[in-house]
Amino acid sequence: MSDSDPTSLGQDQTLSDRLNQNCFCVTLDRRSLCEALEQEARDPEFCETFIRPKAHLFSNVPVFLSASEMAEMQEVVAAIEATARLASYKAAVLSWAPEISREDHGPVGALMGYDFHLGVDGPRLIEINTNAGGAFLNALLARAQRACCAGMDMPLTPHTFEDAAFRMFQDEWMRQRGTGAAQRIAIVDDSPKEQYLYPEFVLARQVLAARGVDAIIADASHLRYEGGQLSVEGKPVDLVYNRVTDFAFERPEHRALREAYRDGAVVVTPNPHNHALLADKRNLSILSDPVMLAGWGLEPARLAQLKSVPRTVLVTPETADELWKSRKGLFFKPTGGHGGKAVYRGDKVTKGVWAEIERGGYVAQTLVRPSERMIKIDDALQARKMDVRLYTYDSHVLLVAARLYQGQTTNFRTPGGGFAPVFVI
Repeated sequence: MSDSDPTSLGQDQTLSDRLNQNCFCVTLDRRSLCEALEQEARDPEFCETFIRPKAHLFSNVPVFLSASEMAEMQEVVAAIEATARLASYKAAVLSWAPEISREDHGPVGALMGYDFHLGVDGPRLIEINTNAGGAFLNALLARAQRACCAGMDMPLTPHTFEDAAFRMFQDEWMRQRGTGAAQRIAIVDDSPKEQYLYPEFVLARQVLAARGVDAIIADASHLRYEGGQLSVEGKPVDLVYNRVTDFAFERPEHRALREAYRDGAVVVTPNPHNHALLADKRNLSILSDPVMLAGWGLEPARLAQLKSVPRTVLVTPETADELWKSRKGLFFKPTGGHGGKAVYRGDKVTKGVWAEIERGGYVAQTLVRPSERMIKIDDALQARKMDVRLYTYDSHVLLVAARLYQGQTTNFRTPGGGFAPVFVI
């Protein structure tokens, strides 16, 4: 079968849709998953402590994609990151970014997350994330799955993910320092042990430690910056794997991280510049404007690939009345939001909520309804919404995973939901 044969690609997509509707076999070997997690974490109690209490972290079923859908999503990522290199694009997005974001120290952003809904006309990009969570967990999840249907494969070999992640951090170091290697990496978040995805911080630490790097999980408020050196508990830090969602390091508890980053005294990835260039939701208003991008010189092939970005506009006093009238076909997101917080589907917006939205600080995105994965719970068929996340570095896909859920956004509270591995038909 040729990848360029549209008939074959259409058949692939039909088959993947059929499997998502009708393949109900439970494929997750939870015992194997726990064994893998405990081995990777070097902790025999890892599963009991961190995984079993999170009943909806992992789904039992895989998600099926067609080869054409997978290829299209990869092309969207490449097109967006090519666009981000245009001088006119950079000037536009940095004009509304915080001042700290405007300095480019070199890193391009570790483990970016590109989230897609699979619409009737193919994949549609919903948002771009720095600090994209779940990759280290999903790599092990993929290896614990048992394929239940013939003719499918992983989009990437999950066994290679950890090596690629290690190379990614060292590449980020080289982009800023030009020589040597990071000897100590701090995985930094606010109150990391209280974070839902803390288990993957432990896995990331072990992946790095197994490859000769001294890795530390650190609370951002415990960092110290003195004499041109960032440290935690008296230990110098060379590189920060940043999971903080204060994207411009504005809060008081992030002062040390902010000053060390500003001075270039530590390599930070992903960082405020990466977020401003790619993940600020206002950027989608540019990425979905082909006339503007064509005027800036983006080549036609890239423009065609960006058709997968739903039209997005800023909510302003000038646009508010028209957006209210057309709200049923829109999805509203705060420009500084993350993790699906304070997002609203237009047909659910009340007058009270609209009073908040129309003050600004929101974007309105053309609504793309998610596709569904059918599952069985106690022999009863139930539908779960799904999205697909590509974990990337420098426009290259490192891992692919899906998330199953109910409600407006992914929440890891849905029976039968959670992270799911992806098989490509």
